[in-house]
Amino acid sequence: METSAKIPFTLPLGATIPAFRLQATDGKLYRISDFKDAKVLVVFFTCNHCPYVTGSDEGTRKTAERFEFQGVRFVAINSNSVNTCADDSFLHMVTRMQQQKFPWTYLHDEKQDVARAYGALRTPHFYVFDAQRKLVYTGRGVDSPHHAAKIKVNDLANAIEDTLAGRAVRVPKTNPIGCNVKWEGRDAHWMPADACDLG
Repeated sequence: METSAKIPFTLPLGATIPAFRLQATDGKLYRISDFKDAKVLVVFFTCNHCPYVTGSDEGTRKTAERFEFQGVRFVAINSNSVNTCADDSFLHMVTRMQQQKFPWTYLHDEKQDVARAYGALRTPHFYVFDAQRKLVYTGRGVDSPHHAAKIKVNDLANAIEDTLAGRAVRVPKTNPIGCNVKWEGRDAHWMPADACDLG
């Protein structure tokens, strides 16, 4: 008897980018269409407090700046429940962007609908979309986000480089490394039952 394949919790490779309409720290609402000129669009789920985020943000900044003039855009999304972690409030997002001046748009997914649509597993969790807005990479940014001095592999940079060159991404799927997304009404360490490793 033929059985249907299990649908993964997180967005599968080759999938079309899920739409969003979210407020950014600059006060504006953004949609996918606002980034239509990007040759490659990187969407990543992040937050304000996670040590894996704060430990790798400068590395992510360098990657974003490295590819900025080749038409690559970065969009960060914070989906964490403020009731689980008060530091992840929109006000703290605004303050953090004012202080850090990161080279990306920082969006607030208050209802967590976008995190569910993408199947965000952890913070940070990166998704790389090509010019046709098909998913070509999902997973970690680097192999040691908590300890920058120990980084040996930048999977995110490799994926962007391959995509810009028109090549298949050498390693298209890795497990994101970080804190789990803080889901509303759930224990801080809870993850959906169908959330699983990507490797």
